[in-house]
Amino acid sequence: MGRLLVALAREWGPRLRVAGAIEAPGHPALGRDAGEVAGGGPLGVRLSDDLGAACRPEHVVLTFTAPTATVEHARIAAGRGAGLVVGTTCLDRDQDREMRALAARTRSVIAANFSIGVTVLTEIVATAARLLDPSFEAEVVEVHHHAKQDAPSGTALALGRAVAAARGQDFERAATLARQGQIGPRRPHEIGVVALRAGDVVGDHTVLFGGLGERIELTHRAQSRECLARGALRAALWVADQQPGLYSMRDVLGLEGPSPIR
Repeated sequence: MGRLLVALAREWGPRLRVAGAIEAPGHPALGRDAGEVAGGGPLGVRLSDDLGAACRPEHVVLTFTAPTATVEHARIAAGRGAGLVVGTTCLDRDQDREMRALAARTRSVIAANFSIGVTVLTEIVATAARLLDPSFEAEVVEVHHHAKQDAPSGTALALGRAVAAARGQDFERAATLARQGQIGPRRPHEIGVVALRAGDVVGDHTVLFGGLGERIELTHRAQSRECLARGALRAALWVADQQPGLYSMRDVLGLEGPSPIR
């Protein structure tokens, strides 16, 4: 994602400039030009392991990394008044709580998925959940590459929460994360979430509403990670001009009405 963000940032011209590029301490690419590491021409920006030295109030920090590092990046960005775009998932409850507190101190966008298509899919899923009666049972299926660390994906959980919010349910109580063994009949109002891992799948998400004699399937397929990087860069450009606060991709797209996720 870091390489993609650097590479695609060139397409925005003077509206967006790479001001810094950060890697983990000890990484072999430290000191190299970020543009060359990303597969393009030089940018005049060297890879560093010191976010604080590169972080200024006029900057927006984009972080897609491990949860512990992400929280530390948020502390630095908030402390220096920089904007923040966070695409890291699999935060535990304490990390998520701290992230949101830090994000609210500056101008921030946090999203489980920065794809424009997934943002729209979430809206459509919430609308479908409201229009369909409870006899249409909701299941979420996600497929990712075999190297993905967390399961189910943050996007799958967000889609499940959108269904629950639209139907006035508590997702944590309604959710069933996969099934195994003699489980008996499906619970009323259950929301199933299933994770599949295979090959190099970038990310497929399907929400299935199964009724009696019919079903609806709503699917988004990411054909490359570019959709995530492009959405994150769009969020960075948007949030740079906002007042301090925690925002979502719904805000970036200017979607009105209550959020489908509580």
